Amino acid sequence: MTNKKYWIYKNLHLIISVSIVLPTAIIYGSPSILKEHLDIQVNTTDLSNLLKAVMCLYLGILLVWVLGMWKTRYWIIATQLNILFMLTLATGRALSMITDGMPTGGYILGIVAESVLGLFSIYQLKKYSALKIETL
Repeated sequence: MTNKKYWIYKNLHLIISVSIVLPTAIIYGSPSILKEHLDIQVNTTDLSNLLKAVMCLYLGILLVWVLGMWKTRYWIIATQLNILFMLTLATGRALSMITDGMPTGGYILGIVAESVLGLFSIYQLKKYSALKIETL
């Protein structure tokens, strides 16, 4: 397998996560876009502050994922962070579904995508960590 193909396969979970989380972060941090895409009105400074903090948290996590794609020594921590990020988001959505009721379709798609990405990241961690050990 070529180095480029190997790099893509190894980082596929991170590539997908970055491509989803970057626009999500921007939407969360932009009240006018948030209203347009998710029908959420930001009526208070506190809510705006909370959403911008979430946006920056998402962007910070995203930077770790990008670092993991480009610097091999950070790949494991980036993958572990991806697992934690995706599965805790999915858990929070599941908890909300149980306690608050069913959300709109976009958030249902979110729990599915986060669960799949979290589980896929576990698979990637096991697969590519084992390959690294075997090559030592």
